[in-house]
Amino acid sequence: MSAKPDSSARAVVLLSGGLDSATVLAMAQAEGLACYTMSFDYGQRHRAELAAAERVASAAGVIEHKVIDMNLNGIGGSALTDDTIAVPEGPQQGIPVTYVPARNTLFLALALGWAEVLEARDIYIGVNAVDYSGYPDCRPAFVEAFERLANLATRAGVEGEGFRIRAPLQHLSKAQIIQAGQALGVDYSQTVSCYQADEQGRACGVCDSCRLRAAGFAAAGVPDATRYQR
Repeated sequence: MSAKPDSSARAVVLLSGGLDSATVLAMAQAEGLACYTMSFDYGQRHRAELAAAERVASAAGVIEHKVIDMNLNGIGGSALTDDTIAVPEGPQQGIPVTYVPARNTLFLALALGWAEVLEARDIYIGVNAVDYSGYPDCRPAFVEAFERLANLATRAGVEGEGFRIRAPLQHLSKAQIIQAGQALGVDYSQTVSCYQADEQGRACGVCDSCRLRAAGFAAAGVPDATRYQR
């Protein structure tokens, strides 16, 4: 279904299929927004997240879900897009090798384009500055800078109401995110966060993303809904 709803309260939600983005989608819908979701097939080794995004979008009843092809493995430079770089196990110092160059900048740029076409004002992204693993494109400064760009570089920004980049998880811990999502009815068993999930979406249990996710469930006092390989 691709027709616009009658309501002018529309939002584009970046939906990776992971825990954070599923929570953000639930938050946007709780605000009464008609949600359009966007995922990216960018050459990531954990492509099981795309099937998870489809499941989450379908269960949430979004207006439309798009999957955009983007060949980031063509430039490499990340353990998530280059098979010659191993996914690290355990905490990393500084910006880890799982950082994907320019990923959130590109994702937000395409979400911005779709939002302008849809006449949507809000763009949601599940970045987090507390458990963000050192990624520079998850910081509040990045979100604020991109919002300024969005309102400088678009017709809607110059002639219309402009855009808001919404990052409601920005200052929440993983445990707080899980608690918020549970209160909104998010089924975390449908999500995939692992950097090297297998084709069935089962998590490795040892990468940085798995570590943060497991610690979040434990701190929240919520049973871990993750399916593990071992």
